[in-house]
Amino acid sequence: MNSEQTPTSDQALSKELLDFIQASPSMYHAVDTIQSTFKEAGFLEVKEGEDWELQAGKAYYVNRNGSSVLAFRLPETLDSLHFQITASHTDSPTFKLKSRPILDGPDGYLRLNVEGYGGMIDSTWFDRPLTLAGRCLVETETGVESRLLYIDKDLLVIPNAPIHFNRQVNKGYEFNHQRDLIPVFSAGLCTAEDFYAMLGQSLGISSDKILATDLFLVNRTPPALLGWKEEMVGSPKLDNLQCAFASMKALIGAKKSGAINVYASFDNEEVGSLTKQGAMSTFLKDCLRRIILGLGLGQEDYQKALSKSFLVSCDNAHALHPNRADLYDPVNRVYMNKGVVIKENAAQSYTTDAFSQAVFRKICQRVGVPVQNFANRSDLGGGGTLGNISNVQVSLHSVDIGLAQLAMHSAYETGGVKDTAYMIRALEEFYSTVINIQGAQSASFDC
Repeated sequence: MNSEQTPTSDQALSKELLDFIQASPSMYHAVDTIQSTFKEAGFLEVKEGEDWELQAGKAYYVNRNGSSVLAFRLPETLDSLHFQITASHTDSPTFKLKSRPILDGPDGYLRLNVEGYGGMIDSTWFDRPLTLAGRCLVETETGVESRLLYIDKDLLVIPNAPIHFNRQVNKGYEFNHQRDLIPVFSAGLCTAEDFYAMLGQSLGISSDKILATDLFLVNRTPPALLGWKEEMVGSPKLDNLQCAFASMKALIGAKKSGAINVYASFDNEEVGSLTKQGAMSTFLKDCLRRIILGLGLGQEDYQKALSKSFLVSCDNAHALHPNRADLYDPVNRVYMNKGVVIKENAAQSYTTDAFSQAVFRKICQRVGVPVQNFANRSDLGGGGTLGNISNVQVSLHSVDIGLAQLAMHSAYETGGVKDTAYMIRALEEFYSTVINIQGAQSASFDC
């Protein structure tokens, strides 16, 4: 912020987003941060392995695997039995530490053995400070216990080879994950024992008590508001912690509604969602069924509720790149700071159809949130997201939305400073409005 400016509400909210991202260096930390925020807002914890004693008008949260989380608020009365759901994801492309992580050498170096998690832009991980975060399973007196680990230190670096020895690096060089993208832990002073001692010290235990780990590389480059007028936000993990943050804020801030409002944020979207805690798992289905059963209703009520329910799949979208406008559709292109993006694809990579788009567009109109439409160039494929994947287990009317950003799947991404507020306002209205759906023919809206 230059000295002549005072922060706008959008900039203040963006700083809150960046604090959230800083507190969420892994999917496990993200869920811990989300749960803590819901708890502070008065939500009560329920667990999958225990009875759910639900009360009308109360709000609850539950997690699976410590890396996916679902929260919901029940209406005071069941005048309109259906779900209104937002879904996002907690993971981002990075590198995962292998179980035998130490590569000793050559010539005194100590490196860490990692493999790619998701489809990252490899070149963006070079020559920047990195560290480790995730969970460790440790031995206790009674068994094993999961503990979060984040080493708050510039710990690692993946160095580029000098251009003098790699003249093709600026001409389309293909990086090899096993050879080129291995982080350096020590230049000669540390041993493998030092690495394990570091993990134990960070956890406050003896290193021999660590039984297994799920640890990931974390980009330590600080997030920031960018530009002279701070109109952009730069950070690791905007995809998709920006949506996870905005939908969380929306559920907490929404007015009480007659619908069952649900927040879901899944792990493993970046690697296909085919896990017990991913969007294709039974997590959402199990929780929705237990909500219905916990209200004293049955399977028939559950099926009827699903037919009238609506899912907003929230995952960021590709803003027009100023240097590569040729990669985008001539007219279905989107921009930072110009509102929520509705994404569509004829091959159904996104769930949006005319009905779901109309319903969500109407929600945005009610609160003056601008809407943009994104579609890929017809000769270029795009990525998918979790909407259609979750529909395998729970079939719902669904729309795919997001916020426009640059450099998706880079180690450091760029978004618009206004857009988080746009998303929160739209999703607050979604949660505050009872959407009465009749098949795919019509929908009406009650406050």
